[in-house]
Amino acid sequence: MAIARFRFHAELNDFLPPQRRERRFAYPFDRQAAIKDAIEALGVPHPEVDIILVDGASMAFDYRLRDGDRVDVYPADVAMPVIAPHHLRPSLPHPLRFLLDVHLGRLARYLRLLGFDCRYRNHAGDAELAAQAEREGRILLTRDRNLLKRKRVALGRCVRADDPFVQLEEVARAFALLDELAPFTRCTRCNGRLEAVDKAAVDHRLEPLTRRYVDTFLQCEACGQVYWHGSHVPRMETLVERLRQRLEMPAHQPPQ
Repeated sequence: MAIARFRFHAELNDFLPPQRRERRFAYPFDRQAAIKDAIEALGVPHPEVDIILVDGASMAFDYRLRDGDRVDVYPADVAMPVIAPHHLRPSLPHPLRFLLDVHLGRLARYLRLLGFDCRYRNHAGDAELAAQAEREGRILLTRDRNLLKRKRVALGRCVRADDPFVQLEEVARAFALLDELAPFTRCTRCNGRLEAVDKAAVDHRLEPLTRRYVDTFLQCEACGQVYWHGSHVPRMETLVERLRQRLEMPAHQPPQ
């Protein structure tokens, strides 16, 4: 049996058992093995991979492993030892569009709060999610690495953190969201866009005190939910500012 020697770099080590992290290790393989299949057999979903070097040369996912190959696997946005490597991760959609699975409901709400087009499917199966991500050109966010291994998934991330705010910071760093934030422009319930609406048009839906003291309203163009500057808004503004501060700090510092 042939043997290649792999090393995974930076955050790709999150998918490996401790004894394989940050070091080169032997991988026995069938002589017909494609490098993409080997990487996923080792636990790393292909959407997390951006660059593969074999003996220092940049390779595509269809490269066939050879006995003695020395393989280095990198995520996106990592300093590289070669000039102009072949990037495997497709270009991100603009504007950014996300699709989240059942495990990430709070994160979906946060992303919508920040103005991102974010679909959330809490009853969809893996095949349906993969198909929707492909069809709509969305970045698939999930806690299930096997979902990301599906062939139809081109862009995605396996969210590592458990805490929803830390998940938000993780995703914001991974996809450079800081300069794209547009808080309070999407409905946190359904993902529709918010538009200014005359008070008279929603007056019949307001509580007496709201009707008396509030004059400025937004309404979701999709579901009709009405929003105004209530007691919840300062809490949301605090969350947004906290995220901005975190993103301006170096990564891997513990949240305050």
